[in-house]
Amino acid sequence: MVLLVIDTQKLITNEELYEFDRFVSNVKEIIHEARKNNIEVIYVRHDDGVGNELTKGNDDFEIYEKFQPINDEKIFDKTVNSAFKESGLLEYLINKGEKDIVIVGLQTDYCIDATIKCGFEHGFNIIVPAYANTTVNNKFMSAKQSYEYYNEFMWNGRYAECISLEETIKKWID
Repeated sequence: MVLLVIDTQKLITNEELYEFDRFVSNVKEIIHEARKNNIEVIYVRHDDGVGNELTKGNDDFEIYEKFQPINDEKIFDKTVNSAFKESGLLEYLINKGEKDIVIVGLQTDYCIDATIKCGFEHGFNIIVPAYANTTVNNKFMSAKQSYEYYNEFMWNGRYAECISLEETIKKWID
């Protein structure tokens, strides 16, 4: 099993996010528990390309201070919503023989959704801990509605197992 921490970059990890404090607390805890239980923590960053704020070389592109990688934790960069497309992550996980992935990060209705669905298509068992992904309001739904739609309706039982943070951590200990 591995923990994927997706797009928790300085530019977009801010108080505009739904349940921001709870999200930060849960992601910090799950990263800590993963490390404690020898679960590999893998980071994914989104690069919008040259001329955009969210691009390699800008400080805001880097991982949010409270979630920083340590030692030799891997970081994969992507240019599309799915963390698996042309980032090297898919090949890395296949070569390691990984089948189970815990996914946390940003944003629920963009890169988290795409990564969960693509991960499912590639045969991974996906676990999504509660309140460890979030998003902002969009033109069609509030951030709360987006969070609830994906976590409680769209993914659970279809593409992923959406469970509490405590249940996720318990799987690492059992």
